Amino acid sequence: MYTMSMTGQEFVYAIIAGLLPSLVWLIFWTREDSQQPEPRSLLFICFMAGMAAVLFAIPAEQYIAGIYADPVARYTLWAAIEETLKLIAVAVVALHARSYDEPIDAMIYCIAAALGFAALENTLFIMQPLSGGDVAASIITGNMRFIGATLVHTVSSALVGFMLGAAFYRGSLAKGLLCIAGLCAAIAIHASFNIAITSSGPADTLKAFGWVWGAVVILIVLFEEVKAVKPRLAIQPVPAK
Repeated sequence: MYTMSMTGQEFVYAIIAGLLPSLVWLIFWTREDSQQPEPRSLLFICFMAGMAAVLFAIPAEQYIAGIYADPVARYTLWAAIEETLKLIAVAVVALHARSYDEPIDAMIYCIAAALGFAALENTLFIMQPLSGGDVAASIITGNMRFIGATLVHTVSSALVGFMLGAAFYRGSLAKGLLCIAGLCAAIAIHASFNIAITSSGPADTLKAFGWVWGAVVILIVLFEEVKAVKPRLAIQPVPAK
């Protein structure tokens, strides 16, 4: 419905403006796994699976919007839908793949799916003002989502990936519990950001964006932490002979 009044050139611009930020961030984050990089084909499939998740999220969120008028409840449930769908995309595509062989892989795959989700979501948001001929608004929307929403998707999903990575060498129960804990934390972060930028003034919105960039710094630290996860037997001291 966004493209009916758009020219072919405007449509191409919307696609590029939606995809490019996610691709830039994907290149940036995959450098964290430069020693044993994941197959590009699998990263691409994760990215596309994240995009496909948007198609399921839209009707679900429309349904929620028709039931809940309270913005806190609505944004929390929207965040829950999006984070759950991104996790399902990763679980279906990557978590049983042969290349999923070290803790950091979970973070990389989760980020790839999150950036795919953000790419299509950004494209749809950019199409709205662009279809009405408001090029300036579409540029502003693209820039704001590059520094805000795209990073929120990345940080939230990466937190789930970190929990999966932390439980990489543990049993099924620990993996399940840590995954649920990561998902709950991701939902809380995502919902808090959405509520902050929609129900606050400009100053509070800037604070929210600043908080997101602070979370990116924490994400870099989490990458270093997950790289240090080792099998339990590998960290036990060797008895003296």
